[in-house]
Amino acid sequence: MARDYYAILGVAKGASDQELKRAYRKKARELHPDVNPGKEDEFKEVSTAYEVLTDPEKRRIVDAGGDPLAGAGAGGFGGFGGGGGGGFGDVFEAFFGNGGAFGGGGGGFGSGRGPKSRVQPGEPALVNVTLDLAECAKGVAKEITVDTAILCDVCTGSGTNGDSKPVTCDICKGAGEIQSVQRSFLGQVMTVRECPTCHGVGEVIPDPCHKCGGDGRYRSRRTMTVRIPAGIENGMRVRLTGQGEVGLGGGPAGDLYVEVAERPHEVFLRDKDDLHCTVKVPMADAALGAEFEVETILGDPVTVTVAPGTQPGQIVKLRGQGMPHVSSGVRGTMHVHLDVVVPTRLDAAQTEALKKYRKIAADEIEVVNTSAAAAPGGLFSRLRNAFAGK
Repeated sequence: MARDYYAILGVAKGASDQELKRAYRKKARELHPDVNPGKEDEFKEVSTAYEVLTDPEKRRIVDAGGDPLAGAGAGGFGGFGGGGGGGFGDVFEAFFGNGGAFGGGGGGFGSGRGPKSRVQPGEPALVNVTLDLAECAKGVAKEITVDTAILCDVCTGSGTNGDSKPVTCDICKGAGEIQSVQRSFLGQVMTVRECPTCHGVGEVIPDPCHKCGGDGRYRSRRTMTVRIPAGIENGMRVRLTGQGEVGLGGGPAGDLYVEVAERPHEVFLRDKDDLHCTVKVPMADAALGAEFEVETILGDPVTVTVAPGTQPGQIVKLRGQGMPHVSSGVRGTMHVHLDVVVPTRLDAAQTEALKKYRKIAADEIEVVNTSAAAAPGGLFSRLRNAFAGK
């Protein structure tokens, strides 16, 4: 007959995970052998029930009327000492501290973690590089200096001197951790912490390498060349796999990231892949029309056509003359903002010529009504767009 795991914990069939946790904590404190000797079997049964009901697949079998541990015996998970792996010792660790467990008169629950490897992966490294806008547009091979940890060329990562070998740590006896027992209202509580002598490795190096001091790596400054792709933006990073810090014990190196800072340009303002520049156009050229050349960010001259009757603030868009996209290489748009310049100082000939033009043109000063000014392209519309940053 299938065991009633809900009844063992004293909860209803539809109990939530939080209710299961509360019920387990209560019963575990009551039945723990250090608090209530002779209740070992009941304690094991409660722990097994909690393990089953917090496993979605096992709980589904229970709810269907079956027993996921049929034939496994009352212990179900290996009993005291965690011999079967994944036992209620692990469950107790989750509740009562830091990899610690309850200890008793001999034995108790071990953490089961064991010593960690001396060889650890390295950390990533970050280097900053400043480029001007033209370098960002063209792409560039940049020489950088990296101050990081490299593999020890004497011990090749082993950390030992000559033919010497690591030996078992005398403090933790190779476990990599130290257990200590303290008294509490529940009895004796065993806590587990990393061994401060071997730092959790379980071994010490009595004769360390004279160059790296046993780390298997040492800090060094090296120079290397990194290829910055065309179109890169301010704040973007180039990743160089395996060029970061070598790990402890000669572990695999982390990645190196080169972060780009973009220096402001004297002519162009950048907006993603688009560029903006301002050109002052004489009043006569704006009225009659003109052509002139500007140099793009890549150094190629391009012709800008000013249409007759051009008004202040108009923009000429040159597609394909902006910055290349960092992935596709497709270039954005160069926006040429036309600033029509009205002369402030006129000589006699210029003054006379303008007077003749005014007489011939017969243009009049006109107060614009609000509906016309608010229309697209009107004064109010242009002001609104200017304040909105458009």
